[in-house]
This record gives sequence, structure tokens and C-alpha cells, in this order.
Amino acid sequence: MGNTLILEFEKPIVELEKRIEELKIFARERDLDLSDEINNLQVRCDKLKRDIYSSLNSWQRIQLVRHPQRPTALELIDLIFDDFFEMHGDRLFGEDSAMIGGIALFKGEPVTVIAPQKGRDTKENIERNFGLPHPEGYRKAIRLMKQAEKFGRPVITLVDVVGAYPGIAAEERGQGPAIAEAITVMGSLQVPTIAIITGEGGSGGALALAMGNRVLMLENAYYSVISPESASIILYKNDQHAKEAAEALKITSRDLLEMHVIDEIIPEPLGGAHKDPKQMANLVKEALDRNLSILKALSKEELVASRYERFRVLGAIAAQ
Repeated sequence: MGNTLILEFEKPIVELEKRIEELKIFARERDLDLSDEINNLQVRCDKLKRDIYSSLNSWQRIQLVRHPQRPTALELIDLIFDDFFEMHGDRLFGEDSAMIGGIALFKGEPVTVIAPQKGRDTKENIERNFGLPHPEGYRKAIRLMKQAEKFGRPVITLVDVVGAYPGIAAEERGQGPAIAEAITVMGSLQVPTIAIITGEGGSGGALALAMGNRVLMLENAYYSVISPESASIILYKNDQHAKEAAEALKITSRDLLEMHVIDEIIPEPLGGAHKDPKQMANLVKEALDRNLSILKALSKEELVASRYERFRVLGAIAAQ
């Protein structure tokens, strides 16, 4: 997958990589042995990458997670699961291409997978409504969750959504009640549920799919009640303070793990998931396998009770 966008904080890395490549070409053309010089530059480059990517601030991580080459839900599903069979429609209104879901095999066992789906290009983004689900998308998710419970399949959600579609038509068709019902249904399922925040996790659009026994999060993803730009608009009447809002909201994986909002951080390949989608998928597989093994040992009653308790204690402040 080609990477065309270079973020501002990545420019020193790109410049050093360019110098290394130019030196390699020069050595070949002149038939010179410059291996020591090239190796020294490569060591410097590797260290620079580790230093930069390990110290990103909140806004830089948001830029990284919005990278146009970041793997979409369908791409991750193809790499993580086998024999994904997509199912369509909410049986009430119609199909919503911004929300995908169906049955797949994980380690040979059937699971239900549900995820918002963004487009890879302008044409697909229009078809997918830029990954902003309508009410029928959430009702489709509810239908698949109930089906999974009926047949005893774990439910796995991959969450990468700015938020639910805010248009008038969506409100007329019951966007709020659909999200509320999705939260209620997923929260009461008698099968193991795992939510993975893979990219942007925004507002109720994300929470509707994140009522898991375990909530995992990719290293550079964010999870928030509101986007930094929207928070800036509300507080400052413009979006010029999005960077400050990103820091104040505490929406990165490290912030949320410290506050026990999520249960585990899944590390990303150096430079982000788009640098090596296959490695990213393998890391997700490992985390899924480990957490599913734990949850499968619980009874139906224990699954519901532990999930309820997990979300019941969110926001509790310990006595000083």
C-alpha cells in the first residue's frame, strides 16, 4: 500500500531516508563501497523513527490515525478473519453501506463481526457516506448482535467512526433511539463481546458498538465524546484550537488506559498501522485470541454481570 501523505512531524525521517537512498545510488553508479556510511545513516534513521513515533502528542496521533492509507474495516477483516460473509439490511428500512457486518471464522470458530466502513477514495466515500452510519446501520448491527446471541457466537466490533450521520433524514428515521438501542442490546448480550477502537472513536456513533466485555484500542487511535475540532467550535466559536482541545480531552490510548476506560492497548507497527497492515492484523489477532480465551470461560450470567460492572464504574472518582 503506497504512502503518499507525509505529515509535518515525519519530514525529518523522510529527508534522512532520501539521503540514504541517494547515497546508495551514488555508491552503485561510482562502484564505491560506502556500506559503513550507509549503515551509520540507517542507524540514525531507525533511532529517529523510534524517538519521533514514541513521543507523539495527542494531535499528532490524530493526524496519524486519519492517514488516508490507514486500513479500513474491510481490509482489517480480510486480514484477521477467514470466510467473512457480509449480511445486509435492517429489515425495517433498508441497507446502510456505512455499516458492515456478518459472520466470519476466527481460529476456525464462527464469530459475528460488525464495523463502520469508510471509503478508500472519493467515489467509495460517497457510497459509504464517509463512514457515517444512518439509523438503519445501527439497526442492522442490532439485528446481527441478536442473531449472534441466538447462535452463541462472540460479537467483535471494529470501531473507526467520527460519529453517527447527523443529517435531518437520519434524525427523522430515529438516529438517537437506534444508537440507544444498540448500546442497550450490546450491553446485555449473553455472549462474549470485544470492541476494538481501530481509528477514530467518536461520540455515540462509536459507543453504540463499544459496549464490550473488553474494549481494546490501537495505539494511535482516539476515543472521545466529541472530536477536537467540534470541541474547539463549541468552546471558542472556531476550529483553530483543535490541538489544545485534543490535549485537554484526554482521548489517546494511553490516557484512556490510565483512566480504565479501555482494557488494553494494541501496539501499532512503527509509523502507524498503514505502514504494515499485515503486521497490524497479526497484533490484533493475538489480542483477540487472548481476550476471547478469557471470556469463553465465563458463564452467560458472568458475561452480562462483568460487562455491566465494567461500565458502571466508569467515571468513579476515588476518595483522596
